[in-house]
Amino acid sequence: MPPLLEEEPLETPKIVLYHQTHYYNGQFVSLLPLLSPGCGVTHVNIAAIHVNKDPGDVTLNDDPYSAPKNDALWAEVRILQSRGIKVLGMLGGAALGTYPRLDGDIESFSTYYKPLRDMVRWCGLDGLDLDVEESMSLSGITRLIDQLRSEFGPDFILTLTPVATAMWGEKHLSGFDYAKIERIRGKDIAWYNTMFYCGWGSMETTEHVDKIMESGWPAEKIVIGLSTNPETKGWVSGGVLRESLAAVVRKYPRIGGVMGWEYFNSITAIEEDQNPWCWPQFISGVLRPSVQPIMGEEPLTVA
Repeated sequence: MPPLLEEEPLETPKIVLYHQTHYYNGQFVSLLPLLSPGCGVTHVNIAAIHVNKDPGDVTLNDDPYSAPKNDALWAEVRILQSRGIKVLGMLGGAALGTYPRLDGDIESFSTYYKPLRDMVRWCGLDGLDLDVEESMSLSGITRLIDQLRSEFGPDFILTLTPVATAMWGEKHLSGFDYAKIERIRGKDIAWYNTMFYCGWGSMETTEHVDKIMESGWPAEKIVIGLSTNPETKGWVSGGVLRESLAAVVRKYPRIGGVMGWEYFNSITAIEEDQNPWCWPQFISGVLRPSVQPIMGEEPLTVA
């Protein structure tokens, strides 16, 4: 099993991993290998939180967030947090309905928002990642950001997850204008997990990062979102990715970092048998070449 670090300070560029598949082939997918030396993971986004039709029904994927099947997950979250990794919840995503329920009049908003707030407190999350993949108004997303900031204070991390095309003003999924939300609430948004996959952008070259930079975005607020498995359209193999990411870092040394969707089946090369924590180790080696990756063998489990 991979050795653990006693302490590893957080630093930019960030390495963010999404974790939605908590069980695979009937086995719990442990996060503890992300504590191995050389991984460099700074943030984990637990996916996906859904605000469902019945008021008060907030779930983690298809189950209540406090369901016994999630006990091992939340136990590991506490361990990651104790070692300095920030753990956020991903709100929304591809399953539709969450954001329209938070985009109504003030009474409706309050009805759906309060159970979400209670969930964030119960889970002890360090922040929320707002993954808006359905239409939402600018006033609606602004109100949600304002309410979360008011409830949880200045240290609560708020991120947004646009597709890459949104950042240069082309067609996207969210309804509102990301340049406008940055102008009016940029101080409250830590960074943007920008998706360069599923046909919304590519990291085979630096072309789409260049387009974002040319549109005036600060490099430190752009975290490059990557597919971690070839079953997701837009996956880029390790050799090509190493060259393009290294070029981005040379061009934009203040780039915010890299995020990966998702952890459980992460690989860098089709022909190699890899453990999922090898992907962030690979990314860390590109972003932080002075860190020598150490490959783990078997996941740790909570006793």
